[in-house]
Amino acid sequence: MNALTLIQLSDTHIRADGAQVQHGVDTYANLTRVLDRLRAFGGPIDALLLTGDLADAGDPAAYRRLRAAIEPVAAELGAQVLYVMGNHDERRAFGYELLGRAPGSVPARPHDHVLEVNGLRVIALDSTIPGRHDGDLEPGQLDWLADQLRTPAARGTLLAIHHPPLPSSLAAAKVLGLRNTAELAAVLAGTDVRQIISGHHHLTAASTLAGIPAWIGPAVAYRIEGMAPVGRQQAAAGAGYTRIDLIEDTFVLTAIEVPTAAPLYDRDEAAELRRLAALTPEHG
Repeated sequence: MNALTLIQLSDTHIRADGAQVQHGVDTYANLTRVLDRLRAFGGPIDALLLTGDLADAGDPAAYRRLRAAIEPVAAELGAQVLYVMGNHDERRAFGYELLGRAPGSVPARPHDHVLEVNGLRVIALDSTIPGRHDGDLEPGQLDWLADQLRTPAARGTLLAIHHPPLPSSLAAAKVLGLRNTAELAAVLAGTDVRQIISGHHHLTAASTLAGIPAWIGPAVAYRIEGMAPVGRQQAAAGAGYTRIDLIEDTFVLTAIEVPTAAPLYDRDEAAELRRLAALTPEHG
């Protein structure tokens, strides 16, 4: 059975007009730097999986800019492309610009869909709540997922979701996490899902959910410090992506760092948590 290689690109945070984010980060330059590395790789790449926060503010022009960068490279590589919603994305523009859905479709509808990659089923699950930064899955989404998983795929299933379905020791991650992880775990238990990938936290981490390996991939835009001094939240310039290899029946995930420059911010944690609480009212 041929090995598969997939690339996870998460949290690209592209701006429509080329404006920089977080004190001078050129996210488009980071993306093109990563894409240049993929083109230089030379080996087969079967799919590019973009796991949310693709645009920084949900601007339609930002999605067009992203697509114009991604899809020619994917075509050159012979790779399929999967787009997953993130909390910075906007459903109407995302659906029209990236998924080709009719502009008159209901904007509140989650963008859940399936991609088949040489026998591997990849399910994109939209964990976003319009207007908020934490995540949730609607009962109808969980029913849809359970229905998809009733029939096993030839090489199993990889689940791609923006909000990590995992606990975290980071205060901000707790505020901005997925709200109904237990319900998702109940749906996944005993199915052919063999790997979960997510983004959102701008760092790399791994755990399990319902006995399934779960991965938080690095961000293309910038990175969050996972062990900042107590009472601080820190970020730094730096881009990363994940190489996912399916070799026989084993997934191997490798974080690839593409460093750029110096520390991005160093904030008071209490003040930052107050700011985040304003975005998630029940935590206030």
